[in-house]
This record gives sequence, C-alpha cells and structure tokens, in this order.
Amino acid sequence: MPWKLSSEFTFDSAHVITGYDGPCGRLHGHTYRVRMELTSDRLRPSAHVKRAIMVADFKTLKWAKKDVDAGGLDHAYLNDLPDLGDDTTAEVIAAYIHRRTMQRVRADLPEGDDGADLRLHVTLWETPDSACEYWE
Repeated sequence: MPWKLSSEFTFDSAHVITGYDGPCGRLHGHTYRVRMELTSDRLRPSAHVKRAIMVADFKTLKWAKKDVDAGGLDHAYLNDLPDLGDDTTAEVIAAYIHRRTMQRVRADLPEGDDGADLRLHVTLWETPDSACEYWE
C-alpha cells in the first residue's frame, strides 16, 4: 500500500470492568492515547475537497477525541455506550474505535467506491506503558 495516513490524539474517559476482581472493578479513569493508521493503494476525494488527493480526511480519524456530547469519547463514561456496556477492556475499546472509524471513512467514500483497499490499524494506550492494537 503506497499511502499510510497516521493520526494520534488523546481522550479522557472513565469506566468499570464489571466482574473484575481488583482495582479495575471499581470506577476509574484513563487518559487514553490513540494512534490511527489508515492505508490505501489510491487517493480519493473527501467531503471537503472533490479532487482525489486524500486517503481520508484527518477529521474523520479524530472523531473519538471529541466530547461525548459531540459524538466522541472524551469525558464519557464508557459503560454507558450501548456497544460497550460492561465490556470496557482496552481490547474491546480498540475494536470499537476501529469499527466506528471505518463506518465514518466508508460514509465519506464516493458513490461506487466500496473502500476494499482501505486498512485501518488502531493502537490504544490505556496507560503510558500498556497498549492494545487492533486491525482486520
């Protein structure tokens, strides 16, 4: 794949891992760090430019850093999100971010483009030295 678009950001959220026997079973929070890497073998237009000059818009990759009231994950109680519920491990959150990001990327594709060449790799740090990676 000749192009790789990368973006990093942080968001702050709280959660409880229900049923966890230990401190993670109590309400606590993290400053999560996320790295998104989206690869493509071709360039496309975006919602903001009609020429085929982008892999995707950086704005599309950074949705999760928005405040929870604006559709992101910042200052969210992650257990309140229907797609997560009680399963708020780094592994599940990374897969959730991947799924939601790809939905957004595909929604921006031109008609007739299925985005089959697009590959997203998500790295989610729960602490400065503990991370999870997810890709398909």
